[in-house]
Amino acid sequence: MFNLFLATQPAAAAPYQSIIFLVIIFVVFYFFLIRPENKKKKQLQEMRSALTVGDEITTIGGLMGKIVQVTENTITFETGEDRVRIQVTKWAISTNVREEMKKAQQTNSQTSKSKAKASGEDNSIDSK
Repeated sequence: MFNLFLATQPAAAAPYQSIIFLVIIFVVFYFFLIRPENKKKKQLQEMRSALTVGDEITTIGGLMGKIVQVTENTITFETGEDRVRIQVTKWAISTNVREEMKKAQQTNSQTSKSKAKASGEDNSIDSK
């Protein structure tokens, strides 16, 4: 059966098919793996460069605190009520807690509005 398939295809088309197949695989990898990873890195870099004094952060090690000093490459933050100050490099910051809370509130308000419209709560008609 495979010989029948090879007999119907011209000999010159076989190299082009393999090249086209490789190009398609590369395009799929780019759009599903490489591009989303680059977007994520860019967002993380923007978040780290936008950190200011007073922001609440979480490090990649799980330490949480409030920023008290920001330099070009390092951040100093206080943890807890005992006010211990820890200095870390910017790449060690994983999240900005306040920004994450704002995003969560926005998504919650958007989903609650869409649920209200779907259930008809927002579309009531006064009969006066």
